[in-house]
Amino acid sequence: MNKAQLVEAIADKVGGRQAAADAVDAVLDAVVRAVVAGDRVSVTGFGSFEKVERPARYARNPQTGERVRVKKTSVPRFRAGQGFKDLVSGAKKLPRSGEVSVKKAPKGSLTGGGASTTARTTTKKAAAKKATTARKTAAKKTTAAKKTAATKTAAAKKTAAKKASTAKKTTAKKAPAKKATAKKTPGKKTASRKTTAKRAAAR
Repeated sequence: MNKAQLVEAIADKVGGRQAAADAVDAVLDAVVRAVVAGDRVSVTGFGSFEKVERPARYARNPQTGERVRVKKTSVPRFRAGQGFKDLVSGAKKLPRSGEVSVKKAPKGSLTGGGASTTARTTTKKAAAKKATTARKTAAKKTTAAKKTAATKTAAAKKTAAKKASTAKKTTAKKAPAKKATAKKTPGKKTASRKTTAKRAAAR
C-alpha cells in the first residue's frame, strides 16, 4: 500500500478524499518534525517513532568488498507496539473492517495531551529539585548546629580550666601571707614586753 492507496482507504471514514489526503499529510508531517527535533512519537497499540544516534563505524562495500569508514549519523527508528505485534503474529484476531484495530486513546488525552504531559513532567522536576534543595539545607543546618555546639562546649571547658588554674594560684599566694602574719605577731609581743621592762626600770 502506498500513500495514495492509504488516502483511498480512509477517505470514506474522514469525509472525502481531500480530507483524507490532508489528514495523512498532517499526521506524517507531525511525526517527521517531532522525530527530527529529537522527540519520541508513541501511539498506543501501534508503535513509536524515535531518533537514534548511530556511531561511526567500518562497513564493507558489497560490490568491491572494500572496507569503508561510515561517519556518525542519526537515523529514524520505528518500534512496533505490543498490540500491533500480536495482530501480525496471529495472537489476537484482527477486528472487522468497520472497527479500528489500534486501541483508541483514552478520553481527554487528545485534547492538550502534550501540554498536560509537559506540565506534569515540569512539575515533577520542580518538586524533585525542591526536595533536594530542602535536604541539602537541612543537612547544612544540622552540620552548623553541631559545629556551634562543639565550639560552645570547647569554650566552656577552656573557661572552667582557666577558673580552676586561677583559683589554685590565688590559694597558693594567700597561704604564705597568713604564715608571715603569724610570724610577725610574736615580734610585736616581744617589743611590748621590752617597753614594759624599760618603764619599770625607769621607775
